[in-house]
Amino acid sequence: MSANTSKILKEALNLPPEARAALAGTLLESLEEILDPEAEKAWEDEIAKRLKEVDASTVQMIPWSEARRKILNN
Repeated sequence: MSANTSKILKEALNLPPEARAALAGTLLESLEEILDPEAEKAWEDEIAKRLKEVDASTVQMIPWSEARRKILNN
């Protein structure tokens, strides 16, 4: 890793969690190529459906810490 890359990484790690998450998402998106447009559309539809459920309060939300604990214990 170059010195410049290390500096950028160090600065990024000092960002607040929300900013780090946004940066990580943007970096991951920059690596992706849409190989299957139908699969991409299906994911977009699923995300939209779930967002509507959250907005309509028809699903029970749990904190990430609880979800992570459940994932790690299974």
